[in-house]
Amino acid sequence: MTKKIYVVLTLCLLFIGLPISATAQKATVIKGIVRDSITHEPISYASVFFVGSDKGLMTDDDGKFAVSVRDNFLNVRFSTLGYREKTVFVKKGAENDLVIDLVPSDYVLKEVVVKPKKEKYSKKNNPAVEFVKKLIERRHVGDPKNHDFYNYEKYEKMTFALNEFSEEQKKKWLFKKFQFIFDYVDTSEVSGKPILTVSIKEKIAENYYRRSPETEKSVVTGIKRAGIDEIFSQESVQMLCEDLFREIDIFRNDITLLNNRFVSPLSNIGTSFYKYYLLDTILVDGVKCVDLGFVPFNSESFGFTGHIYVPEGDSTYFIKKVKLNVPRDINLNYVENMYLEQDYERLEDGTRIKTKDDAIIEFRIMPATQGLYARRMTTYDKFTFTPPDDLSVYDFEGREKVEVDAQAKPEEFWVDNRHVPVKKKENAVDKLLARLREVPVFYYTEKVLGILISGYIETGKDSKFDFGPMNTTISANEIEGARFRIGGLTTAQLNPHWFARGYVAYGTKDEKVKYSGEVEYSFNKKKFHSREFPINSIKLSHSYDIDQLGQHYLYTNKDNVFLSLKRKGDNKATYLRKTELSYLQERKGGFSFGLGIRNEIQQMATDRIAFIDGYGKKIKDYMQTNFEVKLRFAPNEKFYQTKSQRFPINLDAPVLTLSHNFAFKNFLGSKYSYNHTEFGIQKRFWFSAFGYFDAIVKAGKVWDKVPFPMLILPNANLSYTIQPESYALMNALEFINDQYVSWDFTYYANGALFNRIPLLKYMKLREVFAFRGLYGSLSKKNNPLYNKDLFVFPKGSTEMDKMPYMECSVGLDNIFTILRVDYVWRLTYRESPNVSKGGVRIALHFSF
Repeated sequence: MTKKIYVVLTLCLLFIGLPISATAQKATVIKGIVRDSITHEPISYASVFFVGSDKGLMTDDDGKFAVSVRDNFLNVRFSTLGYREKTVFVKKGAENDLVIDLVPSDYVLKEVVVKPKKEKYSKKNNPAVEFVKKLIERRHVGDPKNHDFYNYEKYEKMTFALNEFSEEQKKKWLFKKFQFIFDYVDTSEVSGKPILTVSIKEKIAENYYRRSPETEKSVVTGIKRAGIDEIFSQESVQMLCEDLFREIDIFRNDITLLNNRFVSPLSNIGTSFYKYYLLDTILVDGVKCVDLGFVPFNSESFGFTGHIYVPEGDSTYFIKKVKLNVPRDINLNYVENMYLEQDYERLEDGTRIKTKDDAIIEFRIMPATQGLYARRMTTYDKFTFTPPDDLSVYDFEGREKVEVDAQAKPEEFWVDNRHVPVKKKENAVDKLLARLREVPVFYYTEKVLGILISGYIETGKDSKFDFGPMNTTISANEIEGARFRIGGLTTAQLNPHWFARGYVAYGTKDEKVKYSGEVEYSFNKKKFHSREFPINSIKLSHSYDIDQLGQHYLYTNKDNVFLSLKRKGDNKATYLRKTELSYLQERKGGFSFGLGIRNEIQQMATDRIAFIDGYGKKIKDYMQTNFEVKLRFAPNEKFYQTKSQRFPINLDAPVLTLSHNFAFKNFLGSKYSYNHTEFGIQKRFWFSAFGYFDAIVKAGKVWDKVPFPMLILPNANLSYTIQPESYALMNALEFINDQYVSWDFTYYANGALFNRIPLLKYMKLREVFAFRGLYGSLSKKNNPLYNKDLFVFPKGSTEMDKMPYMECSVGLDNIFTILRVDYVWRLTYRESPNVSKGGVRIALHFSF
């Protein structure tokens, strides 16, 4: 509809400006589409000018145009930034239906041929396919990592801006009180569009590579940040940006970008995924190069359109320059345009070195909203292939080390060391923000956004105590009724080593006060809060609250308001009084270990969970003191850190966990001897253009005779939300085991099927398939039917037989870009009483 309105308005404006001729001159109708000459992608907002007059218009979002004119003019000229101008002759007084293919401005074709819509493309006897096969065969020739050592300096500048911030914005009511911001509007060096820079980040690092043993290290010597995103955790934002805008390696099969995997034009499956075209020879930095164009067979899939430039007659097939774009119809959220460019140089010994990696992405979260502009400019210099003077640079933990004074470098350091100059208006971000915060509307809006993002309310500019998390303030469950909670934590502004956090909660139904408090000493000096990576601390905590048995809440708070709506009653709970002393140390290499001692007193809360032995004796409560050892290894793990939780940025790194809990009967009040071992592994596997597969496998065993609350209680999900490592159709305490193996497999197809179905592909839906289950057993020593001194199982609990519990689901993801809807089937134990055999589950999430 908006496209039709755009055309109608254009026609109206033109007719208003046209003089009325005394003689009724017959109108000339001109309509058609402007496209990229190679990829046939529509070119939006290209200029259509009538040479010899002062009239013109622009193409719409789909590259289309339509106009009827009576002016005298010579011919029609089509132009836009990044393409060579083209002029065509049209028939006056007639209807002209045109298909205009514009040629990128960096090369000239001897002849431009407009191909039919249904192009006959064949890989057989295609010289372009043979050419790219040779490129793929020789992609490792000249790789700098063929040297024993490879060292270089890397400079990175990341810019975020509001896109298309033109003078028209001044007229909008939203900017009525912000007219001064137009003094800071700049122009994009690539698109030529007006932009308002709101964040800029710079980073300089020395990078070291050693082939044997293969080691890569980075020493960050300078970091500089400014911008509106300072309301976030800056280290997490830096990690998030570096992951979303990863350095592109076109010589690999897959290119990781925006948390997705794109098929490289030099992939082993490239000839089955892309169409290739040998275009013409052009000059690139004074070198005559062959221009290889490419476009995916399916424009909705995760691939690129673009060009690879190879010096003519080069037997090594050295690549001089690469230009990449994404197809207009790609199943990628929020991205309107993407432009990637890489430059390479060849040294005298044939080594290929990358000198520039420039990425520009234009986003729009919702139609008719302000667009966003992101640019990551990376340059490389000071290449050497000799061992560093100090070989200990390869010995520090992790892949990156930040020098102590990296964030405190003076401006003189940046003037002397940055590879790319920072423009005056980019450098004025701090001044812009200072003026914005003088306006109350912006000041309070920023504060509210900070609360929504962090979940906490700060008590001042340099807050020493924060209230929260706010999503737990009000919730509900069957035992407590309406639950009200207030809590908070201290920050590093109060003390960088000592921290405290806690909460008080009250249930209107059970009329009991619950509470939790902890004191933590960090051996590392913290900048903001105690959860910052890496943790090296000792903590003492005490709490009294309900313990919902069989519901583990691995990825959220148990009193999260969004989980209050349940499909089943959640009354199988106890009151748990817990005191714990623990130590945790995280290493930068991804390894962490923890030690702890925990005293627990389980108290009956309702008759649904009663501690009654086989002789009919009811026990009000019992005490247990457990020791715990935890090991975890997650190399190169990346996550976004909040004040309470960590959210993985990607799941590419394997995560291995091993824990053991043990207790000694009659020691520190323990009623039972106890040994419980658990092992887990988690990994994401990518299948290039065909999506990815998440796998979580765990196993555990309780070695001693203990009552059912201390056995293995599978994680039942009683909410209507999709929760990893939980069972959507299992009841709480439905199964009780003392040994188990569980799995949670999810395949995200990323539209591999829907992208090929006409009409449906335009909805950009993505397929999700999941299969999860648990195989467990209960030995006689832990079965109350054979041991009367054990507690009788609650009503509805059962022993699992030789058949594992299994459920599967099929889902539609990316509905309105944020919604996932699954239908879940229970595959086994379907005839058990009071169970759900199927149901709909939902999840809200943002993904590209």
